[in-house]
Amino acid sequence: SPLTSHLSSLTPHLSPLTPHPLPSSRRIDDAADEHADCGDELRKSIIVASNDIHEEVLLSLNNQGHCIDAFGIGTHLVTCKAQPALGCVYKLVEINGSPRIKLSQEIGKVVIPGKKKIYRLLNAEGCPLIDLIQRESEPPPRAGERVLCRHPFQENKRCLVTPTDVVELLEVVFDGPKGYCAEIATAEEMREKSSSQLKTFREDIVRPLNPTPYKVAVSQALYSFLHDLWLQNMPIPELT
Repeated sequence: SPLTSHLSSLTPHLSPLTPHPLPSSRRIDDAADEHADCGDELRKSIIVASNDIHEEVLLSLNNQGHCIDAFGIGTHLVTCKAQPALGCVYKLVEINGSPRIKLSQEIGKVVIPGKKKIYRLLNAEGCPLIDLIQRESEPPPRAGERVLCRHPFQENKRCLVTPTDVVELLEVVFDGPKGYCAEIATAEEMREKSSSQLKTFREDIVRPLNPTPYKVAVSQALYSFLHDLWLQNMPIPELT
């Protein structure tokens, strides 16, 4: 048909991934002006890009100011090259009120024992400064009061923070025989909450390339408890 022949001849101009000095939408408008018999249909065209689309491609296209209307994402929608498998396990931290700790030569596998609460400390602009993990029995940090925050395993890493606001993060959703203890949010509500929280973080923390690690610390009381329990349970080698 005339429309098919016209579209075939315009294929190089309609490719959204082909470098070109003009935006794709403008090239389609120019083509529609040249081909009056199918111009109206061309102006209704939707630009779709596919073939190995992933986050880096999307970021690059956004930076270039693309005019693509839709993306066809398949492989990278259900898999992740950077993290092909999610290593996730439950670790026992307390049983019948008695704290438990897992010991390992790999620091990343050592479990912080006991029931805990987590607080996000915010500055005057509402931007998160640090997340603080405390023992459940500790009083929560207060706005306007300075608190010591420590790295759980590196003794020389510590800082003092005076938050303008404090937000408790940990919420019990399921509690054994009691079942669900909180109202389950819908997917839309969870998406909105996550999106609104991300907007409060500094740009260097959430940027896709080389992000600044966000700080998570423990209180002085939890630090001392962790290391005391660690030393109590760590086997002492005997030399002969």
